[in-house]
This record gives sequence, structure tokens and C-alpha cells, in this order.
Amino acid sequence: MAKIVRTIDTLRETVRAWQMVGETTALVPTMGYLHDAHQALIKAGRARSDKTVVSIFVNPKQFGPNEDFETYPRQEKRDLEIVEACGADLVFLPAQEEMYPSGFSATIDIPAFSNKLCGIGRPGHFSGVATVCTKLFLQCMPDIAIFGEKDYQQLQIIRRLVKDLNIDVDICGIPTVREEDGLAMSSRNVYLNPDERARASKISAVLAASARRLSNGIPVDQELHNAFIKFASLVGETPEYLELCDAQDLEIIKQVQKPARLLAAVKIGKTRLIDNWPVSPINS
Repeated sequence: MAKIVRTIDTLRETVRAWQMVGETTALVPTMGYLHDAHQALIKAGRARSDKTVVSIFVNPKQFGPNEDFETYPRQEKRDLEIVEACGADLVFLPAQEEMYPSGFSATIDIPAFSNKLCGIGRPGHFSGVATVCTKLFLQCMPDIAIFGEKDYQQLQIIRRLVKDLNIDVDICGIPTVREEDGLAMSSRNVYLNPDERARASKISAVLAASARRLSNGIPVDQELHNAFIKFASLVGETPEYLELCDAQDLEIIKQVQKPARLLAAVKIGKTRLIDNWPVSPINS
């Protein structure tokens, strides 16, 4: 049975006891309302370590003033049942006051990675992500941390974070888990009404087709223009952004000479969705 822990002190005591007998630890950070993609992350952690910690914390510092922090879906009992079924060893469920006590003022920012793409429309978001992940790494001291590739910009920011700050944790990215119709799994998909849900399912089809054409050598500007048109016709919305970026440093590129990512964000109704697709150089 997974141990439920709500304080940093108890988390540290438990992980140190594992370390004393030579057991490795994987951390799977989440904001709860777990679904199949989270289960894939937990299972990946179990496959790569002796012990697996799942953190569930809706982090207020990564939400903007007009975003959905108050309404973000929360179902602790259901989440605990899912974690238990996946075989995790410990669930870390801190209160907001445990993570951010009175007087807390430190922040972590990586502007070269965060001031673009999602960072333009969500200022401060990635600083909140980097800050809470840094705290979780220092609290849990994992050997490995598991993140999904759906939040690709976040994944690359966390990789740069641990590199720049010499945090001794291996960051493992797990391929995006999708619904049967291709929609990337997200806790926010629950916000979509049936019409919005049907249109959202077209996002991955547009990105996949565009990625194939880019890999086959279609000029980048031409293909991004075509993809914008496809978004309008199939999804019924204009993307907030649609960019081809270097897969490592997220610099916007105009030629596919090494691995790249096609990244997009689009708002359907009141729900903002993100997705991405790998793009390989021609003949690679």
C-alpha cells in the first residue's frame, strides 16, 4: 500500500531510509486529477527505480490571475486509488502552507527557455513550474524524475534547470499519451463540451501531417502557413502559436537540419490546449 505523506520532514525521512539500504527513487510530479497519461508516468518510474514517489500538488505559482487555479479539478480519493493501482510506494500530498510558508519569496526563472511559446501568453507560469520542481527535487532527492513530452517546453526547461543548478537528478521524458482519436491526454480535457472535444481531436492530425511534410523538406514558412489554414478549417480556431523549434534549446528554426519539435497552443471555447510533434531531418 502506498504511504501517504503530507509533510516535507516525513518525505525526507522515508526517502533517506530507502537510500540507506541502497534503493533508488523516482519522482513523478503531478497536479492530481490523474488519468492514463499519469499512470504511464508512474509505471515508467517504477520500471526505472526501486521506489516511486508521486507528488500531488496544485501549484498556485504556475497559474496566472485569470486562470483556473480555483476550478482546477481535484479528486484526492480517486487519485489515491489510481496511485495505489499503479503500485507507487509513496504519495506526497503537501498543503499550500507546507510548500509556501509565510514569507516565502524565492523564485527560479530560466528566461532563455520560458520567454517564448507558452511563456508569452502565460507570463510567470514557467517560473512557478521551475520553482516548485526545484523544491520537490530538494525535498525528495530522487535519482530520476519523470515528465511527459506533452508539456514539451516544460520538459526542456526542467532539463536546463537541473543542468544549470547541478541538481543530481536524471530527467526522463515519456512520449505523449493520447486518446483513441489522437487528442493528447490532459486533466483540462474535462472542460470541453462535445463539440469542442470533437474539434480538439483534430489538433494532433494537423500537427502530425505538418510534421511529416516538414521532415520531407517542405519549406518551413510555407508549411506553417498551410498548418494555420488547416487549424482554422479542421479545429475551427487560430492557434495562439504554431512554431518549429530546435528539439533541445527551443530556438525557432527555419530549416530542419537536426531533430526539431512542432509546437502549438490553441484555445477552444474557454480551454487552452497544447500539443507537439517530433520532426526529423530529411533522410534521417
